[in-house]
Amino acid sequence: MAKIEGFRIKNFRALRDVTLGRLWNQQHAEPLTPLTAVIGKNGVGKSTLFDAFGFLADALKVGVEEACYAHGRGGFERVRAQGQAGPIEFEVYYKEDGNARPITYEISIDMDGSGRPYVLKERLRQRRKGQKRGWPFSFLLLNSGKGIAWKGDQGGRQIEEGQACFDLDSLLDSIRSDETNEESKETELVELEDIRKLGVATLGSLKQHPRISAFRRFIEGWYLSYFTPDAARSLPLAGPQKHLNIHGDNLGNVVQFMEREHPKRFRTILNQIVRKIPGVDKIDTERTNDGRLLLRFNDMGFQDPFYAQQMSDGTLKVFAYLLLLEDPAPPPFLCIEEPENGLYHKLLESLAEEFREHATGRKGGSQVFITTHQPYLVDALDPSEVWILEKGPDGFSAIRRASDDEIVRSMVSEGLPLGSLWYSDYLDAR
Repeated sequence: MAKIEGFRIKNFRALRDVTLGRLWNQQHAEPLTPLTAVIGKNGVGKSTLFDAFGFLADALKVGVEEACYAHGRGGFERVRAQGQAGPIEFEVYYKEDGNARPITYEISIDMDGSGRPYVLKERLRQRRKGQKRGWPFSFLLLNSGKGIAWKGDQGGRQIEEGQACFDLDSLLDSIRSDETNEESKETELVELEDIRKLGVATLGSLKQHPRISAFRRFIEGWYLSYFTPDAARSLPLAGPQKHLNIHGDNLGNVVQFMEREHPKRFRTILNQIVRKIPGVDKIDTERTNDGRLLLRFNDMGFQDPFYAQQMSDGTLKVFAYLLLLEDPAPPPFLCIEEPENGLYHKLLESLAEEFREHATGRKGGSQVFITTHQPYLVDALDPSEVWILEKGPDGFSAIRRASDDEIVRSMVSEGLPLGSLWYSDYLDAR
């Protein structure tokens, strides 16, 4: 399964410059764990961090201009960190699987002379087999939609872009002028028609660029949950659907699909719900006369069923999360903001275990990223899985790993729950 080892964000709202995990030039850092949780006080930027992943996924799908306005972001000037003149930047360091050489993706987004956002720079890099030091070999170089891409899964050039002498236009001219050169056969000169669209979105659809295609599929597969119980109570048109959408308003359709295509797995979900929520005996669907779908819950104490419109927020959330984790083709990256909302506190440790089991327990599971306010959930986590986000005196956010604190590591090793330490102010700055 593909896994993010590190992520860097610059000039995105309150995140002027934060890094989680390992980057290609920070190999001393530990990579992100399969399950990662971010904690912190209100207003420190947890929702912004969540939205940074969403922004990058939206930019791939619809372009950077539409991404700046999607989900109420308000445009580039509201998205860019206040008082900063530089571009918004993201860096993703990830592996396609456990044995693959990591790939770095870098993107810079700036504003043009007409006040519209555009893709200033895109890079994809990967170290050669056996390479331990030095700059990775670039296999995608784009400046303002113009540049070069290396075909296949091995080509590239080692370019130290930090040096003032690097000039992409000169590199392009040298490749154009020597078509007999072996490198020119491996390369493709690129000029995008729309500089507001990502190059990886366009080139990732071409067979000759398998590494770019793999990265595009990886980002396209991200799932960011904006689940709301009220959306799950809506009445969708009947018809099975494979995957839960981001709002959860097709919950009944996914139930219909699981009932039909994966009855054993669906029964496993129901058994888990029965153990966690007293009284629920059976869940199925009912089609209305106008072709809509009702999600029906049978309570063992009553003869008549209850429908989703009558069930509690917590019951619907637990059901949706378990259904999401049992997806036969799970997303590579699953991001959930404050999963504890509406849930009984004694459910939270078992929910954290469900997330961890999904992230580590079977091939093809998702890497899980959550934000939370709830110490009971944090009690089930290891210090290496928890990051503390704080607001600095300058108004911008800073982040650190709980396991970086030797006192915290020692206290957890002695048996003190991490959530209790957080509640007692051992994690947040006093």
